Amino acid sequence: MIGMMYLVLTAMLALNVSTDILKAFKLVDDSLHTTLETTDNRNTLLMHQFRLDSIDNPEKNGPWCAKAMELTQRSDSLFNYIQNFKYQIAVATDGAKNADPEARVIQGNDNRDAPTHFALPDGPNKPALELKSFIDEYREYLISLDTTRRAEFTSMFDTSDKAQEDGDVISWELQMFHDMPAGAAVTLMTKLQNDIRNAQNIMIQHLRRQTDAGDLRVNKLNAYVIPNSRNVIRGGKYTAQIILAAIDSTQTPEYYVEGQRINDDGIYEVAASTLGTRKFKGWISYLNPTSNEMEQLPFESEYSVMEPSVTVSNVDLNILYRGYDNKFSVSVPGIAPDKLRVTVSGANARQQGGFWIIKPNAGVNSVSINVSAEIDGKVQSMGSKEYRVKPLPTPRAFLKFGDAEYDGNAGVPRNAIVSPQAQIIASYGPDGLLNLPFRVISFSANINGVFTESQGNKFSRDQLNRIEKLKKGQSITITNIRAESPSGERLPVTALPLTLN
Repeated sequence: MIGMMYLVLTAMLALNVSTDILKAFKLVDDSLHTTLETTDNRNTLLMHQFRLDSIDNPEKNGPWCAKAMELTQRSDSLFNYIQNFKYQIAVATDGAKNADPEARVIQGNDNRDAPTHFALPDGPNKPALELKSFIDEYREYLISLDTTRRAEFTSMFDTSDKAQEDGDVISWELQMFHDMPAGAAVTLMTKLQNDIRNAQNIMIQHLRRQTDAGDLRVNKLNAYVIPNSRNVIRGGKYTAQIILAAIDSTQTPEYYVEGQRINDDGIYEVAASTLGTRKFKGWISYLNPTSNEMEQLPFESEYSVMEPSVTVSNVDLNILYRGYDNKFSVSVPGIAPDKLRVTVSGANARQQGGFWIIKPNAGVNSVSINVSAEIDGKVQSMGSKEYRVKPLPTPRAFLKFGDAEYDGNAGVPRNAIVSPQAQIIASYGPDGLLNLPFRVISFSANINGVFTESQGNKFSRDQLNRIEKLKKGQSITITNIRAESPSGERLPVTALPLTLN
């Protein structure tokens, strides 16, 4: 439906540019953004599952996941390029100060000159031609991944010249930007972004299907021993199921261990009385439907009997931090998680999503974690571990704009600072060991030698006015940052130097 509206409105532009038509383009643009958000979410979920599959089976899924990651990178690159293209049209239309950073609201949406002057300026360097070459490159890349979709992608990313009814041939760039109202030009760009995300979605699914394209189907019979666990606590029992894969469900095999037949379910159970590795072997007798004779498939396996032990690993750190939800995984070899009992002294502890969240009490310098397990109806102690408690380290300051976080190591675009969405945040950075949502209460800004205060995490109007006057290469230093952790603890934050690029 959105595509049909886009085609009708584009045709109507050639006849008349009324306020109603431009309003309709805005409706189409809003609908496209809604679709974009949905498609983005689908793509994110698909790639997340693809990466998990690649981790589970890197040999089979890894190469295809790598192709999908390259596809995502190329799609993001072209998508972001077009987003900046839209913003430049907004700047050319409304001016740098009034331009919407997201190019969603174009005040001069009926302006026909701005898109033409920006995209098709006099001289050889035309942004529209560069955009066209990037689209052509992306289209050919998609086709290289799946040649059967050549016609589909050629139509989706068609940049060819078009013959008019009067016989004249109009280039793609003229069709898109020459004498085109700014609101309509931005909508055309949004449609291109929507096509990119749709093509990305199609190809991610195609690449995932390729992981199974070369699988072989076999009919070989094999015997398997499937133990509940190869590690057994002394005093417990070793339990294993012996099965024949691909057996005819109408037949009942016979199971033998060390020459003795066991029950027809193939469950082998023996008391684990002594420490060490225990090996056993046997065979499965089954009726061969071809020869109608009993045949045997041998098997062998082993299990280990060990003393009670516990494995406690801190997922985030090797110490505990005061005022922080420290995340732990607790496991005992051979024991199901629901059979474990965990007690903690010197801290509050709770289970969350398969982990233990441990938060030290105020004033303690160490925490003891004690683990026991229920084995055959009895609770046995598995051991304990003691951890030192340390105060939280000093967080760092960042300028956050959208998904970007600037730490002062590189130049910052002016619009990233003066945007209403810009904010000062405190954290341990993307590579930090801790993930703690600090709240910035206030900060100072040294702007060209003038110190000003700001309450909250955003620049004040006075600060923004001063920043607007700065030139490229001039700096702003954010100091005296006051930040508060979720527990109410206030910590000093390192200063943040920002340089306009």
